[in-house]
Amino acid sequence: MTKNMSKSRLAIALSGLEGFYKPKVRQEQYIMDSEIGASVLWNACLLGDIEGKVIADLGCGTGMLGIGALLLGANMAVFVDSDEKAFETAKNNVSKVKSEGYRLGKAEFACQDIMKLERKAEVVLENPPFGTKMIHADILFLEKALKTAPVVYSFHKSETKAFLERFSAKNNAEITHIWDFRFPLKASFAFHRRRIHRINVSCFRLERI
Repeated sequence: MTKNMSKSRLAIALSGLEGFYKPKVRQEQYIMDSEIGASVLWNACLLGDIEGKVIADLGCGTGMLGIGALLLGANMAVFVDSDEKAFETAKNNVSKVKSEGYRLGKAEFACQDIMKLERKAEVVLENPPFGTKMIHADILFLEKALKTAPVVYSFHKSETKAFLERFSAKNNAEITHIWDFRFPLKASFAFHRRRIHRINVSCFRLERI
């Protein structure tokens, strides 16, 4: 783990990252809460899934999960996203963190559809679309994640737990850990009526058998 890095310091560093510029509703581009991101990353680090590892951040958006992994000592983070504007924001956020004096492992960038990614990793971190706008988008992400790395951390609506357990069994994987959160969705689009809407979201750790 990076020297002098604590869970609270990680959350502070992540809270300073730039968010989406004109987020796209179809891609469900919502900023992850920095406290939630830090919590999952910290737990992943304690389980030995971050430090010294090659990480893939699939659908990286603004890069929070991949950057968090680098802050916790990952050797490399591969940032993958098909949205060019979000991708540029992720690059800018990596540069921003470096400019603040943090020493990071290597950052590799792939602006492409995740389904076309051929790069392999040791661990995948992802916060995919929940499948609200594009049906089963979350499952497509999860299928690709399990083909990319033997260990996957993926955020999904908590209500899908039973489905994900069946999915894992069919895909030679098992859910080893689940962390539950009240995920804040901040008003980002014109149709939003509440400043913050909280939903039940869980981060699932899956491991190939």
